[in-house]
Amino acid sequence: VQLQACGGGSVQAGDSLTLSCAASGRTFWAYGMGWFRQAPGKEREFAATVSWSEGITYYSDSVKGRFTISRDNAKNTVTLQMNSLRPEDTAVYLCAANTRVAYPPIVLRRSDYDHWGQGTLVTVSS
Repeated sequence: VQLQACGGGSVQAGDSLTLSCAASGRTFWAYGMGWFRQAPGKEREFAATVSWSEGITYYSDSVKGRFTISRDNAKNTVTLQMNSLRPEDTAVYLCAANTRVAYPPIVLRRSDYDHWGQGTLVTVSS
């Protein structure tokens, strides 16, 4: 499975940005997909995930209510719509695929994801 993320950029606080991740493979529908982020000098942290079944979503408290994750199984893509961006959202955003764990459908740990994209940088200035 190869993942290619795009859509990052430099924006002002309060702006919106949409990240996309394209995945290879004919069984994308069976992958749990997630977005993580890593700010300079900090650990990689979970941001959002969408399950393989029923498209169940889950968000970290820091992005809940501002970010929306969605998937299009016909196009093998997962999208992260980011609204009301804050300077603390500045990070490299990485998409990841969980191809091994079917249940529970929502997984949050980095170790639960076995394929990673290269990341896309989001910079939010005040």
